[in-house]
Amino acid sequence: MGVTRPLVSATRIARFTAVMYKPHYLLYGVLWVLALEGTASLVTQPDSPWRPTLATVVRIAVVAFVLLYLRMVDEQKDLEYDRVHNPDRPLVTGAVSAVELRVAMGLIAIGAVAGSLALSVGSAVMITVAMAYGLALWGFERLFATVRTNILVNLVVTYPVQLLVTGYVVVSAIDTGEVRAHWQAAAVAVIFAGAFLQFEFARKTSRERRPDELLYSNALGAKGSTAASVLCAGAAVLCALVLVRPWEYSLPSSLLGWLPVPLLAIPAFGAVKFLRSDRVDYPVLPAVVFILTLYLALIGQALALP
Repeated sequence: MGVTRPLVSATRIARFTAVMYKPHYLLYGVLWVLALEGTASLVTQPDSPWRPTLATVVRIAVVAFVLLYLRMVDEQKDLEYDRVHNPDRPLVTGAVSAVELRVAMGLIAIGAVAGSLALSVGSAVMITVAMAYGLALWGFERLFATVRTNILVNLVVTYPVQLLVTGYVVVSAIDTGEVRAHWQAAAVAVIFAGAFLQFEFARKTSRERRPDELLYSNALGAKGSTAASVLCAGAAVLCALVLVRPWEYSLPSSLLGWLPVPLLAIPAFGAVKFLRSDRVDYPVLPAVVFILTLYLALIGQALALP
C-alpha cells in the first residue's frame, strides 16, 4: 500500500500533464529559450557566433518544468472560476488532487533550483524568484477582488512572472558566457513580451460581451482588444529590428534580419478574419503561428548572422 499510493499519484500527475501541458506548450518553451538566448547573444556580442551549449539545454529543461509548475499553480488558483467555466479541468473533476499537485510542484521546484544552481548562483536566484512570484499571484487573487475580476489589472499583476522567466534565461546566459551584460540583453525582453501578449489578447477576445468571463474584449471592446493584439505583435517586430539592425548586414544575410517584418501578415490576417466575419471568438491559430514562426526566425538570425 505504501508503494502503491505514490505510483497512483504519479500516474494521476502524468495524466494531468498530458491534458493540461500539451506538446505545443513544450515546443513553445524550447523555442522561447533558444530564441531568447540566441537573440541576446546576437545583439550583445555580434562578432561571436552563438551556438547552443550544455548550459542552454539545462535552461530549456528548467523552463519547461517551471512552465508546468506555473500551470499547476493556475489550476489551483483558478479552481472556483473553472468550476463554472471549465468543468472538465482535472482538479475540478477530481482526476488529480490539490495535494498531489503541491507535491509535484515541490519536486519541480527542487529540481529547477538544483539544475539552475549547477549553472550559477544567479540562475538559481532568478528561477526561485520566478516560482515564488507564481505562488504570490495565488495570494494576490485571494486577497484583492480587483485582481480576480478586472482583466487589465490581472494582466498587470500576472504578466511579470513571464518577465521573470525571461530574466532567468538572460541572467543565466550572462553567467555562463553566452551573452554579455549589455543593455541590449535586457531590451530583448520587449520582443518576447510583445509576441506573448499578442497571443494573450487574441485568446481572450470575443465579439460577445460576457461579464462573467475574464475577457479583454469586455474591457476594451472587440475592436480594441484586436488592436491591442496587433500592436503587441508590431512592437515585438519593431524591437527586433532596432536591436538586430538588419540594414547593417550585406545581402543575402540582411534578408534574415528583415524576416520578422513579413511575419506581421500572420496576426494581421487573424485580425481581418475576425473583424470581417461573423465568428464570435477571435481566431487563436494565427497568434500561435506568429509566435512560433517569429521565434524560429530569431533562432535562424542568431545562428546565421554573425
